[in-house]
Amino acid sequence: MPPPGWGSGSGSMPAGRRSVFQEKYPADFLTAHRPDTLLAWHLVGGLDLLEKSELTGDEPADGYPVLLEDWIRNDGLKCLKVKLRGNDANWDLARLTKVGAIAVANHADWLSADFNCTVTETDYVTAILDRLRDEQPRIYGMVLYVEQPFPYELEKHPLDVHSVSARKPLFLDESAHDWQMVRLGRELGWSGVALKTCKTQTGALLSACWARAHGMSLMVQDLTNPMLAQIPHVLLAAHSGTIMGVETNAMQFYPEASRAEAAVHPGLYRRRAGKIDLSTLSGPGFGYRMAEMKRELPEPAARFSG
Repeated sequence: MPPPGWGSGSGSMPAGRRSVFQEKYPADFLTAHRPDTLLAWHLVGGLDLLEKSELTGDEPADGYPVLLEDWIRNDGLKCLKVKLRGNDANWDLARLTKVGAIAVANHADWLSADFNCTVTETDYVTAILDRLRDEQPRIYGMVLYVEQPFPYELEKHPLDVHSVSARKPLFLDESAHDWQMVRLGRELGWSGVALKTCKTQTGALLSACWARAHGMSLMVQDLTNPMLAQIPHVLLAAHSGTIMGVETNAMQFYPEASRAEAAVHPGLYRRRAGKIDLSTLSGPGFGYRMAEMKRELPEPAARFSG
C-alpha cells in the first residue's frame, strides 16, 4: 500500500477517495524497455575555463580537455548544464550568454541553468530569463529547463514560483529526495523533479512515481558518480523517462577512478557523440558484471583482538 496522502494534496486521503497509487507498484511508473543510449549533460562549473584567453599556463597536462570548446569537440557534447551564482544577475546573464555562444559555434543544442539555490526572489530569475529572451533569443530557446534557484527548504521558504515555470520548466533538485516535498513543490509552481541516486535509490523512486503520477517532468542529475555508482545512476535515468538524457560528470573530474569498470562497460565512462552507452549492462540486479572487473583492493585492516 502507498503511504497515506499520496493521492491527495496534503494529509491523509479522504474516506472514499481512491488514491492514484492504489494497487500500483513502482514498475507501473517506469519504462520497462530502457534505451541503450542516453544523451549526456556536461557540467560547466562557475570556475571552468571557457576560452583560450582564460588560460594561465598552470592547467593540468593530463590528456583531458581544459576548455569548454575542447570538451564539446572531444566528447561530441550536445547538452551543457551551466552553474550560475544566483547573487549576481549581470554575471549570470553574461555566463549564460558566453556558454550559449560557444555551444552554438560548436553545434551543441541544449542548455540548463543551475542557480545553485542562492536566489530568494523569483524576480531575480524572471528578469534574467526575460533579458536573455530579448537580447539572445536563440540562446534563450536552447535553455531546456531551470534547476533549483531557490532554497531547498520549501517549508521554510514557500515561494510561489509560477512566474518562473511559466517561462521555462522549473526543476526541484535536493528537495526532491522526499515525495512530500515534491508534492509541496508542485503546489508552489515547480513543474519538474531532478532525481539523484545519492539521496537513496528508494527516495528517488518514490519521488519519481509521485511526480510521474501528477504530471511532472523528470531529470536525473549527478553528484559525480564514479565506478559502480555510475550504473544505478544511469539506469534510473533510462527507466524513469527523463526530459532529456542524464547528467554525467565523473569523466570530467576523475575519469581514471573508473578504469576497472570502464574495461567492462566502456560506453558508460566515456561520452561519444554526446551520449553514453548502456548496452553492456545485463544480468541480474543492476547488471554490474563485477566478476569481470579487475580492481586491486587494499588489504583489510588487521582485526583488533584485544
